[in-house]
Amino acid sequence: MAPKQLGIKRVAENRKAFHEYFVLERFEAGIELAGTEVKSIRAGQVNLKDSFCTVKNGELFVRGMHISPYEHGNIFNKDPVRPRRLLMHKREILKLNARVMQDGVALVPLSLYFKDSRVKLELGLCKGKKLHDKRDAEAEKQSRRDMDRIIKEKNYT
Repeated sequence: MAPKQLGIKRVAENRKAFHEYFVLERFEAGIELAGTEVKSIRAGQVNLKDSFCTVKNGELFVRGMHISPYEHGNIFNKDPVRPRRLLMHKREILKLNARVMQDGVALVPLSLYFKDSRVKLELGLCKGKKLHDKRDAEAEKQSRRDMDRIIKEKNYT
């Protein structure tokens, strides 16, 4: 048996989510996976780009998350984009569902990581950005880059 890994190892991040949404709150959820899916995730073959979360019958699901089939998995491989159940307490799921229905916010997966050898998904309660918000964020990021570059040049000379 392999030794248990400790700590947090990020596998995938949804950068598009930070561009498209304001993240209001963050939550951690476990995820129900098959063995070959875990092996693919360890190899880094996962994409969160167009994924989203839904609540159905009191259960939380992530949809659109692509986990590539494991090369050595043969018949045990699952559908790469199948809906996967997320594991949270019932009252947390009901509270999230109420916020999504009421406030016009979305549940978006932000990142996927290993936490002490268990796969976890970071969810964000997100509100959509308008076009001018995206432009403002891009301009702010560019100005921060310019300032950092100038400071770096000043320190070297």
